[in-house]
Parts: sequence; structure tokens; C-alpha cells
Amino acid sequence: MATERNPDQTRKNLLIAAFQEIHRNGFKRASLDSILDKTGLTKGALYHHFPNKQALGYAVVEEILCGMAHEIWVKPLLGRDDPITALQDLLAGMAAAPADDLLQHGCPLNNLSQEMSGLDEGFRARLDRVFSNWRDAIAACLEHGKNKGTVRDDVDSKQAATFIIASMEGGLGMAKNARSIEVLKQCGMGLAQYLDTLRASSVAASIHAR
Repeated sequence: MATERNPDQTRKNLLIAAFQEIHRNGFKRASLDSILDKTGLTKGALYHHFPNKQALGYAVVEEILCGMAHEIWVKPLLGRDDPITALQDLLAGMAAAPADDLLQHGCPLNNLSQEMSGLDEGFRARLDRVFSNWRDAIAACLEHGKNKGTVRDDVDSKQAATFIIASMEGGLGMAKNARSIEVLKQCGMGLAQYLDTLRASSVAASIHAR
């Protein structure tokens, strides 16, 4: 349990609890009292670190969602000479993971973008930076694949990265709405087939020959 005498841990606990509350209920319905109940902290501790609910929400985007996107979707690609296979492995893992929470609550980044981007410029700009960093990281991995001969030279890496993320987020949104892991698997299979079209011809030929 964090105490107010350990400010770094207090702040971290508040952010984690706020993320969980926002993911389950959305930002507008998120309850500060519920966040405090989860952490065992006082309102004084909360307002010492965050002057208001909006500032807390901004910090969740900057410090939680940005890190999650990197850890889940970017870090597994780093150093991989074949980013296509690495991306397909991520999609397969997503479809095979326990899905109850995902199907009920969806993608926290997508949820918050849908809820707040049209209402609050601060949220929109911060969420856009998360998406932009994610897109740039995937594009860089695809460029690395070009240099290693695993990705076609004529692939527009930034355009492909944008489409990959849009497909992932769209698939997660559809699966949440349908409450169906099968929908998620179908979207993942379609994206995996698209990713195959980005392979260098020599790599594609060797895969088909197996």
C-alpha cells in the first residue's frame, strides 16, 4: 500500500488505479472516489499529484497508455529482421490470449480516443502522439526489414504502419461490440494475409515452399 510519505509510489498507484477505472467505465464516468478506494489514499494525496481529474486523465495517456503501446506492440518487433512474421506472431498471440476482459472492455487506447478526442483537445493531442509514436515505430521496423531483405523495397512503410494499426484497432472494436473472439480471430487472419503481401519475393517463395 502506498503512503503519502512515498510520493513516487503514491503517484504510480494513483495512475494504475485511474487507468483501470477509466478502462472499465470510460473517462467521463470514472469515479475519483473509486480510485481512492482502490489505493487507500486520501483526496489530499490525489490533489497533491494531480490538480484535477483532467490532469489525472492526461497523465494516464502519457505515462500508462504510451508505455503499454510500446511494450505490447513495439518492443516485440525491435531487433527482428523479419518484422512481418513478428507482427503475425503478435496477432496470433492476441487471438489466443484470455479474452474476457478484452471483449468486455476493449482496447483502452481506442476507447479513450473514441470517447474524448472530439470533446477535449488535450486528450486528442496526447492520444494522437501515442498513435503517432506507435505508427513511427512500426514503420521503422518495416524499414529495417527492407534493409534485411525481408520486406519488399516498394512498400510505403508509414502507409503500411497506419493501415496495420487501423486494422488492429478496428478488429478490437468489432470484437468488443460483438463480444466474440471469433470476430477478433477473423480480423487477425485478414490482417495476417495482408502482411504476407509485404514480404520480399524471396522470403515469400521460401515460406510457400515449406
